[in-house]
Amino acid sequence: MKFSEQWLREWVSPQLGVQGLADQITMAGLEVDAVEPVAAAFSGVVVAEVVDKRQHPDADKLNVCQVLDGSGEPVQVVCGAANVAVGQKVPFARVGAVLPGDFKIKQAKLRGVESRGMICSASELGLAEETSAGILELPADAPAGEDFRAWMGLDDHTVEVDLTPNRGDCLSLKGLAREVGVLNRLAVTEPDVEPVAASHDETFPVRVEDAERCPRYIGRLIKGVNVTAATPLWMVERLRRSGVRSIDPVVDVTNYVMLELGQPLHAFDRENLHGAVVVRLAREGEQLVLLDGQEITLGASTLVIADERGPLAIAGVMGGEHSGVGPTTRDIFLESAFFSPLAIAGQARSYGLHTDASHRFERGVDPRLTRDAVERATALLIEITGGEPGPLVEAISDAHMPAEREVTLRAARLEQALCKALPPAEVKEILERLGMAVTVTEAGWQAKVPSWRFDIAIEEDLIEEVARIHGYNLLPVRRPAARLALRPDNEARTPLARLRRQLVARGYQEAVTYSFVAPELQQALLPDAVSPRLANPISSDLAVMRASLFPGLIRALEYNLNRQQTRVRLFETGLVFRGDLDELDQTPMVGALVCGERLPEGWAGSRDKVDFFDLKGDLESLIALGGEEHAWRFEPGEHSALHPGQCARVVFRGEPVGWIGALHPAVKAELGLKAEVYLFEVRQDALTHGSLPAFEPLSRYPEVRRDLAFLLDEGRPVQALLDCVRQRAGQWLQELRLFDVYQGKGVPEGSKSVALGLTWQHPSRTLNDEEINQLVDAIVAESHQHLGAELRG
Repeated sequence: MKFSEQWLREWVSPQLGVQGLADQITMAGLEVDAVEPVAAAFSGVVVAEVVDKRQHPDADKLNVCQVLDGSGEPVQVVCGAANVAVGQKVPFARVGAVLPGDFKIKQAKLRGVESRGMICSASELGLAEETSAGILELPADAPAGEDFRAWMGLDDHTVEVDLTPNRGDCLSLKGLAREVGVLNRLAVTEPDVEPVAASHDETFPVRVEDAERCPRYIGRLIKGVNVTAATPLWMVERLRRSGVRSIDPVVDVTNYVMLELGQPLHAFDRENLHGAVVVRLAREGEQLVLLDGQEITLGASTLVIADERGPLAIAGVMGGEHSGVGPTTRDIFLESAFFSPLAIAGQARSYGLHTDASHRFERGVDPRLTRDAVERATALLIEITGGEPGPLVEAISDAHMPAEREVTLRAARLEQALCKALPPAEVKEILERLGMAVTVTEAGWQAKVPSWRFDIAIEEDLIEEVARIHGYNLLPVRRPAARLALRPDNEARTPLARLRRQLVARGYQEAVTYSFVAPELQQALLPDAVSPRLANPISSDLAVMRASLFPGLIRALEYNLNRQQTRVRLFETGLVFRGDLDELDQTPMVGALVCGERLPEGWAGSRDKVDFFDLKGDLESLIALGGEEHAWRFEPGEHSALHPGQCARVVFRGEPVGWIGALHPAVKAELGLKAEVYLFEVRQDALTHGSLPAFEPLSRYPEVRRDLAFLLDEGRPVQALLDCVRQRAGQWLQELRLFDVYQGKGVPEGSKSVALGLTWQHPSRTLNDEEINQLVDAIVAESHQHLGAELRG
């Protein structure tokens, strides 16, 4: 919400500078994002009148003009603007003036004709972002010779306020002035809004078929308007300083009233309305071309304004192109309505739209403002465009209008929350200044909430109001008293923070992505996944709850690759959501992704790319933190997002807990990724589950090691051999290490050589060769019988 400081001060003017006013608003919970001057710096520009205009003798596109600038004598100036005319009031830069960009005006000759000054356009004065087509025409009553900057009030500031969604009541000058008045104990001067007498009896019928979503609808037929009339400069300037572009007088008036009072309005061309104006839900498949030219297909849950032929506008969002006001419009139907916030919430975003009207209706518009807004707009339209207003047509359902709310505030609860006892009279005064009718009770206060405050419903809301108006900086500072006892440390679990530190130590960076992902990306990775779809998503690419960490990590990878970051190592911890909303399973997971080179670029490092086993080693480093490495297994499996030949199911204590592998080639192609990508995702509870450390005495007796090399079918998992060896190696086996896997010369085709190192140690005696040989023979026999493994000679 942007507003002009000068415009606000017409309503209420505290004894504060613009920065002090901005600071006060911010401290009251309405954060000010920016304070900017409304015009660039310039000097020496005055209001002047063009009294003569002649064709330049040597240039077809130049005119020699005489202007009265208040100095007494006409001043000759050469002007190239096509719209300059005798009798105009214009901004005139005298010789010596300095325009924006430090452009100094000097006396000069243009094609041999002397020019002493310059007639200025809006863009040359910094009043328009785009280059102006001609000079800036001023109202006929502009005083010649007056300093243009002072007459226009350009020593003003635009203040931009970032409002939280609960403070929709401040999306207008009226709301902001009301807030500033409360903070400074000042009365607010509102413009007089008087009912406009009807000049004719003609009306246009209105029918509301969905009173729950639209409890109040007011319309008025205004005949004979002049849409080609010029919007007054004062209104154009107020709109500009509020970030709104002037379009035509009808649109400008509706925008002006919306900014001033907070009530969105819409005007229809009467010639394009047929039968009656109907407020109803859209029928499935109905289409509408919006004012921005976009053609949309309406959903059955969308509230529309229609006539007997079809939809005219999306209620509270945007009007249709066919029924909009155009240059040939003569009669308009002016609409002012109250729509339930729940009826409008999400409708604009569902069609990829966001408008000033929807922004306000979603947050709540004062339901009692509807009539004042249409009367105010009617008066301004008649003043600017002429026309004859008809009587108001109103459809209202009192049963569906927001009910009056009463909220109780207890003095004891207020003191407890603020850590300060406020005088009862001050609390009552604050609530009354906020527009509430207050009754003092034995326990505190009973407050009737005003119609414009949709955000006040419970006692805590009143406490917040009292605190911010009293002043947060006036509340006492109290440090919490806490019993700082040491918390027990469960040694049988690995803290999640330790897993994070381990991954960071191995070169990963933590990613924090949304819990919502794009439906098409999740479908590509997990076609069978079922997760809740959001009814009101932030955007279309964040429309479903994630069923895996993979989509978010891949989006983060794409973001980095698009910025020339080719070596990416990311991890994330968070919930994944599986199942329907009624039976939703929320599982904490740990996921990681690697892509690019194995080592950072450097003179001593190789340029090898990461592979499956790099990522597997990182995952095994997490597993090792729990102290139960033997409880984990990696088994061949198939996952829709992972490469069929480079994919493994992660198993803990016989239960599947995750997946690891390379990204599926089809998914890579669909996403346009050229580099190899490797990912894993494992349940947090499995990784944080560990064994309780226990001391074992160190043996004083020597270790015995045997190295065995087996010839194994190349399709046989090494894990099967390790399990078989461990089963037959006896209780004194201390370590089983895989130290070589080889295929090539000396190894039969279709086989691989797997070399294992086995270490035995007895706690109380030395193991002899006979015992070790028996164990080795048992291992060799068992491996041959179950796996077909042969001892390599």
